Amino acid sequence: HVQLVESGGGSVQAGGSLRLFCKVSGHSRGSNCVGWFRQAPGKDREGVAELSKYGNSTYADDVKGRFTISRDNAKNTLYLEMNSLKPEDTAMYYCAAGVRYRGSGAPRPDDYNYWGQGTQVTVS
Repeated sequence: HVQLVESGGGSVQAGGSLRLFCKVSGHSRGSNCVGWFRQAPGKDREGVAELSKYGNSTYADDVKGRFTISRDNAKNTLYLEMNSLKPEDTAMYYCAAGVRYRGSGAPRPDDYNYWGQGTQVTVS
């Protein structure tokens, strides 16, 4: 099983930057991908970015060029670097681990089995 704990959320002005962290622990052999998702009040959870165990990545169209997903395997930590933040980026952000990596498009919540507790990002 896999455990994930997010951190790094907070409030930032529009145009600013924020870096999110996700500490990953537990047995990772069965997880082929990790990803970031977000959910605003009253909205469905949507995929933001995805990273396969081999280093391939995909992004949602509205964050391409602004967000970057990466991982430090030695530290078992997943990152989401967010730049040029907009008010519409405001949401609860979740990291997750899953089995299926599709290789294109935004990650899909149903492909993921393990989830963190979320960290709030507010852009004003």
